[in-house]
Formats: sequence, structure tokens, C-alpha cells
Amino acid sequence: MGRDDLNTLGERIRQMRKSRGLTQEALADRAKIDRSYVGGVERGERNLTFSMLCQLCAALECDVAALTAGLPEVER
Repeated sequence: MGRDDLNTLGERIRQMRKSRGLTQEALADRAKIDRSYVGGVERGERNLTFSMLCQLCAALECDVAALTAGLPEVER
């Protein structure tokens, strides 16, 4: 996954979190991870594992596809 894809994924997580009315801290608590990690993910600085992505999706009450549709962007 390239930097652009990580930025896109992070932005989608941020948008989903905000649409749920959650702060980074509240999302981190639900996902049982550190708040600073959530911030790094949202900024595209973290290349998260599938397990971590699943934890975040569970905390956001969405499936992985809701956040990863069209990723990675394929150049044709």
C-alpha cells in the first residue's frame, strides 16, 4: 500500500469517526488502542495491519469494505 493509499484510508477513517460523533480518544478506547496511534492512522503515517484495521472497523461499526473500496488505486 503506497503513501497515497494510506492517506486515503486515513481520511476515510477520520470521516467515518466524525460521522459517528466520536473523538480520536473515544475511537481508541472502543478499539482498545492508543489515541496517538489513531492520529497516526488518520494522517496516513501508519501502515496498519489487517487485524488493526478490523479492530478499528469493529469500533466504528462498519465492515472493512466500507473503508477500503477502491484501494489500492490501480493505474491503468
